[in-house]
Amino acid sequence: MTTALRQTIFSGIQPSGTVHLGNDLGAIRNYVRLQESHDAIYCIVDFHALTSTHDAGLLRSRTREMAASLLALGLDPDRCTLFVQSHRPEHTELAWLLATVTPVSWLERTPTYKEKKQNQPDDINHGLLTYPVLQAADIVIYKATQVPVGRDQAAHLELSREIVRAFNNRYGDTFPEPEAVYTDAPVVLGTDGVKKMSKSVGNTIDIFGSPELVRKQVMSMVTDTQRILRTDPGRPEVCNVCQLQRFFGDDYEDLWDGERTARTGCVDMKRLLADRIVAHYAPARERYDDLMAHPGRIDDILAAGAERLRPRAAATMDDVRERMGLR
Repeated sequence: MTTALRQTIFSGIQPSGTVHLGNDLGAIRNYVRLQESHDAIYCIVDFHALTSTHDAGLLRSRTREMAASLLALGLDPDRCTLFVQSHRPEHTELAWLLATVTPVSWLERTPTYKEKKQNQPDDINHGLLTYPVLQAADIVIYKATQVPVGRDQAAHLELSREIVRAFNNRYGDTFPEPEAVYTDAPVVLGTDGVKKMSKSVGNTIDIFGSPELVRKQVMSMVTDTQRILRTDPGRPEVCNVCQLQRFFGDDYEDLWDGERTARTGCVDMKRLLADRIVAHYAPARERYDDLMAHPGRIDDILAAGAERLRPRAAATMDDVRERMGLR
């Protein structure tokens, strides 16, 4: 893997288990594309997951499932570095050191903290508050200069930049301020047609599920709620099923025209979308099943990724400790 003259990017993904359609369209396809042009580092953030997942066995299985999903969908260990956050403990050491330059008020204002306090009011642990500090450490420990994010994540990255500025102002120029690489990835609505596709909401299309499951989920999707009769003209611009056709064929404009003129109906669109999703992900589904049947392969890839990063993490920490008077 050649990294010379390439920008270093970093992105972390929660170990939520097997991925769904929203994960692929919203993030993973972009990961695969960027590994061809960047020194790409992708991390399964199990330390972060501990703020809401407290079952050890569940966390382990979800971490492996996420790794298998990423590999099946096209991440190549020869073109990028894939590893598990806890396999490089330098992340948490750096997070503590960055915490000493981060005002509490910065953390209390973050949208994620406010959201988590509402979503898990009985488990407002310290990790929820300091999550952004560890997030900053994840990025800067490898001197990443770019972070691929959706525009809804801009505030989180800006906090990482503020933490970097605070550290550099106190201890000298140490870390680059990471820049956002905004993606054109869509916000993928779930089968309810209202909320973002999410396992916690229960509105996902499970791309590695059986063809029967995928078809059942697609056929349950909400379409144009104003289209009552089959003969009524549709509005593809507001129909979630029509919108998703863009990602599974070049004929989506013709399909949309069929909806506008009532040449086709919502059931027709659902059946076509289900067939295309099943066909598109069939090779990846086969790769996923093969990886999960041989978990040692997954573990070896993750271990190799963490080991590859050891010298970079160690060099950063040597520099930081020297600057902070810890040597």
